[in-house]
Amino acid sequence: MGIVVLTMKASVIEMFLVLLATGIDSNKDMNKKIKRPKFTVPQINCDVKAGKIINPEFVVKCPAGCQDPKYHVYGTDIYASYSSVCGAAVHSGVLDNSGGKILVRKVAGQSGYKGSYSNGVQSLSLPRWRESFVVSEGKPQKGVTYPSALTYSSAKSPAAKTGEATTAYQKPPVPGTTAQPVTLMQVTGATTTEATATSLPKPSPSAGSTTSSLGPQPVGHRSWELDLGSTSSYASGHHSPRANPDIQTRDSPQDVFQNPAGAQVKLGEMDLWQPGSVLLDAGFVPKEELSTQSLEPVSQGDPNCKVDLSFLIDGSSSIGKRRFRIQKQFLADVAQALDIGPGGPLMGVVQYGDNPAAQFNLRTHMNSRDLKTAIEKITQRGGLSNAGRAISYMTKNFFSKANGNRGAAPNVAVVIVDGWPTDKVEEASRFARESGINIFFITVEGATENEKQYVTEPNFSNKAVCRTNGFYSLNVQSWFSLHKTVQPLLKRICDTDRLACSKTCWNSADIGFVIDGSSSVGTGNFRTVLQFVANISKEFEISETDTRIGAVQYTYEQRLEFGFEDHSTKADILNAIKRVGYWSGGTSTGAAINYALEQLFKKSKPNKRKLMILITDGRSYDDVRIPAMVAHHKGVITYAIGVAWAAQDELEVIATHPANHHSFFVDEFDNLHKFVPKVIQNICTEFNSQPRN
Repeated sequence: MGIVVLTMKASVIEMFLVLLATGIDSNKDMNKKIKRPKFTVPQINCDVKAGKIINPEFVVKCPAGCQDPKYHVYGTDIYASYSSVCGAAVHSGVLDNSGGKILVRKVAGQSGYKGSYSNGVQSLSLPRWRESFVVSEGKPQKGVTYPSALTYSSAKSPAAKTGEATTAYQKPPVPGTTAQPVTLMQVTGATTTEATATSLPKPSPSAGSTTSSLGPQPVGHRSWELDLGSTSSYASGHHSPRANPDIQTRDSPQDVFQNPAGAQVKLGEMDLWQPGSVLLDAGFVPKEELSTQSLEPVSQGDPNCKVDLSFLIDGSSSIGKRRFRIQKQFLADVAQALDIGPGGPLMGVVQYGDNPAAQFNLRTHMNSRDLKTAIEKITQRGGLSNAGRAISYMTKNFFSKANGNRGAAPNVAVVIVDGWPTDKVEEASRFARESGINIFFITVEGATENEKQYVTEPNFSNKAVCRTNGFYSLNVQSWFSLHKTVQPLLKRICDTDRLACSKTCWNSADIGFVIDGSSSVGTGNFRTVLQFVANISKEFEISETDTRIGAVQYTYEQRLEFGFEDHSTKADILNAIKRVGYWSGGTSTGAAINYALEQLFKKSKPNKRKLMILITDGRSYDDVRIPAMVAHHKGVITYAIGVAWAAQDELEVIATHPANHHSFFVDEFDNLHKFVPKVIQNICTEFNSQPRN
């Protein structure tokens, strides 16, 4: 018996040891299986811009060769998101031209991005941009998870070329909701008047939204609640395809309301999706954005009048209901006369009173018929007539890519004023023009002689437009004759060759000429140089708010011939150039560059492009490298023109990168005039390469 017990104990011990060994092996295998996968750094190309990537912070690998000037960079240290990510990394010194890993972090947009030359990359200046980013060494921070696949703003991402797995950006759902699938149906020729519906996500009560609240909003606030009356009448009053029986809707006692006709309208539901419809995060469309697009084929628009057009209409209390209706009829007449379409003009409306508000933007209505319907639904705001505030609002908000701004089409704003504005418009209009917007002013029933004492800003329309020749301003004696201005206005708007108010290469710079007056030039050749300066100057639009001209002459010493603020007309500038006297002496070009930075460009306006055009006929007696680097760092775009005995290597050092676009060599003074068109062309080509916000 004892032997049997001992044998059983041995068997149990043996079995326990086997199980223990098996468990240890299993744990080893388990540990191997749950080992964390290695982080894969996504790769991008040199031309990928930060703004195309949705992720707020990420690590990427850049290829070699991103130092090339074709990959544009805007800013210094903090870069506009329109910049090449990898180009900015090289400019900042985080990478060299061989590529590598970098850490990118998005930050807020800024005003006044400064251009500079650094690490073989010339970054450009930019007045403002909506988003920025900074770059640092590609060392992941502890506790931060970085994406292995970047999320792009378009499914066709630039990184697709490298074979990287990418994710198309989708708007996140509202907390506490489940997004429902939207079924896209082909629109057939047969239509019925039966209303159709697509189930959209409903906002969660926990998110703090009250879906049935249609109470008043603060002035200027965009209402995001669904206007049940307008939606139900729209659904029943337009032809629409028959509903798909497979689309499921959710019913609850809180969802169902009765419209006047007795038809049920469910909160959070809308007509079947059609091209052009916008599905917002919360599943609602603001009532001013409701599209009334027809199902019938529509025109692509008049290609001979391709402009992005904004009307700023007066909704103040003083205008009265009758004149406000006349103003709306004027807009409808304009919409009818214009062939609205994606290939032609697009039109939006901002109404102002105490505060401005967009009624609809450029992309809301894509044909004249729908636009007229939307105009009819506009209701008067009331309040004062703050046109200046409306112009500022339009400049900052209206002409954005999200609102339908196409970039290649001129931006035009038509401001309609009853009598006179109750605030000032000059500064707001100047900022709009310098942002690339052509301002037209229509003053209806302007102030009489007895009323002019009450006008806040005398001659406000002349101060608002860029030319006082009557092209950009129209005075209408009576509201009842407003309709007569439709054709004259449209003729001017569609004449895109004459739209000179917007910021262009001709009217947006401070140009400082730095002229060699050394003994080797001689009196006759010096007059030839002055003629070259005059030929370039007269190509620009010159005024206090447009391009300004200054000049410095140098030998061993330097003197300011005239500054940016001394002359404000083209005739005065040309006369000032003629009066410059020949100095004679040595050639200290480096000192002359420093002098020009202090005496000329230090007084340049922040929103102006700074251009230095230096003309010399010999090698400098002093060093030009450090002064040239300082000029580049301060965002001064430098052109170097060398004549006769000028040193080519010095010209390339002085010139902004790339040197072959900014330096020119002329064998003799009499051939200087041949290079005027080339210099002008390069100035404008560089300007047009800058993005618009």
